[in-house]
Amino acid sequence: MSRIQLLSPRLANQIAAGEVVERPASVIKELLENSLDAGARRIDIDVEQAGVKLLRVRDDGSGIEQDDLPLALSRHATSKIRDLDDLERVATLGFRGEALASVSSVSRLTLTSCPEGGDQAWQVETEGRDMAPNIRPAAHPQGTTVEVRDLFFNTPARRKFLRTEKTEFAHLEEVVKRLALSRFDVGFNLRHNGRPVFGLPPARTEQEARRRVATVCGPAFVEQSRFIDHERSGLRLWGWVGLPTFSRSQADLQYFFVNGRMIRDKLVVHAVRQAYRDVLFNGRHPTFVLFMELDPAVVDVNVHPTKHEVRFRDGRMVHDFLFSTLYRALADQRPGDQSAGEGGEGGGAPALNPVQAQPAVSGIDAGVFSGQQRMALNEPPARWEAGTMPLPGQQVQSRPPAGTGAAYAGLYGAPAADAGLPDSGKDEAIPPLGYAVAQLHGVYILSENAAGLVVVDMHAAHERITYERLKLAMDQEGLRSQPLLVPETLAVSQREADCADEHADWFARLGMSLQRMGPESLAIREVPALLRQADAGQLVRDVLSDLLEYGTSDRIQAHLNELLATMACHGAVRANRRLTLAEMNGLLRDMEQTERSGQCNHGRPTWTQLSMAELDKLFLRGR
Repeated sequence: MSRIQLLSPRLANQIAAGEVVERPASVIKELLENSLDAGARRIDIDVEQAGVKLLRVRDDGSGIEQDDLPLALSRHATSKIRDLDDLERVATLGFRGEALASVSSVSRLTLTSCPEGGDQAWQVETEGRDMAPNIRPAAHPQGTTVEVRDLFFNTPARRKFLRTEKTEFAHLEEVVKRLALSRFDVGFNLRHNGRPVFGLPPARTEQEARRRVATVCGPAFVEQSRFIDHERSGLRLWGWVGLPTFSRSQADLQYFFVNGRMIRDKLVVHAVRQAYRDVLFNGRHPTFVLFMELDPAVVDVNVHPTKHEVRFRDGRMVHDFLFSTLYRALADQRPGDQSAGEGGEGGGAPALNPVQAQPAVSGIDAGVFSGQQRMALNEPPARWEAGTMPLPGQQVQSRPPAGTGAAYAGLYGAPAADAGLPDSGKDEAIPPLGYAVAQLHGVYILSENAAGLVVVDMHAAHERITYERLKLAMDQEGLRSQPLLVPETLAVSQREADCADEHADWFARLGMSLQRMGPESLAIREVPALLRQADAGQLVRDVLSDLLEYGTSDRIQAHLNELLATMACHGAVRANRRLTLAEMNGLLRDMEQTERSGQCNHGRPTWTQLSMAELDKLFLRGR
């Protein structure tokens, strides 16, 4: 083995660049973060050949003093932290002081800057093996311009790994869009090969912020998302959450920021996936643009070379906060909220009735859902069999729009005594899902509301209503445990056994009893009665794995929900079952009061709205 020797500054910087500078998109990220930290309000980005030939970033920030310019291109030199206390509560995007030095070691970098209040701009670049800085006067307004030319010109092996110009520019553009979402108060202008790509002026109002989100994520996302803003225990979460119906085949429309920093963290992904679990179709991914704000002292951003990951001091609290906030936001979404927006687009639909947020209890026989003994035995009641299920409408007053009694009579003959038709002269407000007018092939309910036509999948809708009531009954009556005749012994690691001891009360609340038999041994003595057929050993291992990874686990609840979903599917009204108008209207009213009624238990939509404008378009009316 050869003798130990000190590496040259350039080689040391090139080694560091291997972690920081992967492609042109990595360079633009570092340069834009520096501009934002400098207080820029306008940033202009010029790119040639996807950044391989030229990357130029100009800002109007605070600039750099002449004496500080040599240090700007040196490793471990920064203006953002001074000591360990600053590192433990970083409030800026950059802080390590090695990005410019790394970039300059694999490119021809020139930095020109004029400080605030200065009368002279200066330019610096590095030359030679020792990267000695060369400073000279220059003409430049207040702010800084960084030019990066011929990226990887001196490391041809790295240049060979670059993709096509189109692919590299797509990565670069995505980075610019992410940072544009992180700072609505800053204007961004991007040009590629001399052609403007987009210009985003500063967004100072909520409407302008929505316009920027629509530019980056597409107008369909803004139209089919819900704005949330929730604060608790020093944590604040705000932004836009896509509705379950606006899911994607890939996780390519997910932006999460912590104190303005774009991150991709497994704890965040897990919490979001849990919140969408009951409403997302299999294999689909949710969409969101979310911002979390918290004390910088409780989050560590110095855990990854590219700063894409963070570590929270209390990960479990953050996970629970994210999950509960998003779960409630999705649960509170009612048909009235969606149809109101659609009706507005359709052209002047009147305001719709607010819907109560309590679970519905009027449409379906409550006795069907309160039988905890039957649930514990894992046997659906006999009344759940197809053709014998009591349907909505028995205690619900069905009121079609005023003045339509004759039309109903024409379709169905004389109105039934229980149809509850109002007097023709009475002015009745129309509920969000309107009033049923017909049933199509025993599968779909056709309903008329203020916006136009509503089509409801009656089995999917009834399945969600049944499922939510089963969950409510379980929450009210609790979980029943069943002792195992022969306790099951598990061989685990000492760390997993310690975790089981620490969370013993939590396991007990979920109907599971674990006893430690040795340093690396556990015994399962009780399991939830509903899960007595499940593989208890594998379930416990999976739960312990989640607890060690995220500080929390929902696997037991997930298994229970899967069972309840199956029971609800069997208990829901079947296709080809003819319903009366009262039964159809009762189902619509229950949907308006049930959480997550827009999707069935498998994530499929339960209803859709066709506005009058869309119907007119189908028949070329008004042309």
